Amino acid sequence: MSMHDPMLQPHTPDHPELISVVVATYNQSKYLPITLDSIWFQSYPNIEIVVVNDASTDNTDAVLSDYIKAVGQEAVSFASSYNEQSGQVERCEHLRYPPQGRELRIIHHYENNGLSAALNTGFKATTGEYCTFIASDDMLIPTMLSDLKHVMDKTGADFAYADMHIVDDRGRVLRCFSLPDYSFEKAFCHWYLCGVCKLYRRVLHDKAGYYDENIKPQDHEMFLRFAMNGAKFIHLPKVLANVRIHDKERHVHNHSSANWDRLYRESAELVLEARRFLQQDTLPEVSES
Repeated sequence: MSMHDPMLQPHTPDHPELISVVVATYNQSKYLPITLDSIWFQSYPNIEIVVVNDASTDNTDAVLSDYIKAVGQEAVSFASSYNEQSGQVERCEHLRYPPQGRELRIIHHYENNGLSAALNTGFKATTGEYCTFIASDDMLIPTMLSDLKHVMDKTGADFAYADMHIVDDRGRVLRCFSLPDYSFEKAFCHWYLCGVCKLYRRVLHDKAGYYDENIKPQDHEMFLRFAMNGAKFIHLPKVLANVRIHDKERHVHNHSSANWDRLYRESAELVLEARRFLQQDTLPEVSES
């Protein structure tokens, strides 16, 4: 697919459908405002943001309170006109966070229930026709939602995914992660190669349920279940998110070595499940030509 393909040129309708973005967070207050900004300042005009604080023990509550206050009150300005009579440069003031087409809701867990449970709380509270989630230390490129929704609308796909930059704690790009064009085999039977930078139709949850709270690779398992239930996937060959890899000193909780070992073991089991499924079924796919 050429990067000049008309499918990559979004057109926003007069009454755009709502996109819901879930942010499940636990003890990542340092990164959370950057993540939320990357959603708020998306080019797509109608977004619902649902943050689930999974009983964080750091200052996440205070960071969220400050963010809500800034959204409602904080103003910024820019030099807009030179007044010849006064000799002054006049400034135009406006809200830092444009309120149109944005809704922010915060949900609190009072016990730490884990990522899958936090995602389920968030998605069950959403109301958008399209939805996604982002880790609370990652960042979306400003056109991510517009680009992915556009390619879904053009092709009739149920699930769209794009490429990523892998960045370090400071936000420096370590590498570009370019994913394969979709086939069930490429996405699920070699390893898990879709789904970090993604958008999908919320109706998929109505058909296939929510995230399994008993495993670590919850997105791998959920999206494999979508595929095995007939969802149509498409890959957009464009970097649309920055995914953060932490320094060794931050390898805690989900990033601990024990949890990573479990995640890889359970993902390997899902790969074997996908291979068995492929041997007995034929899946719908979306052509990218």
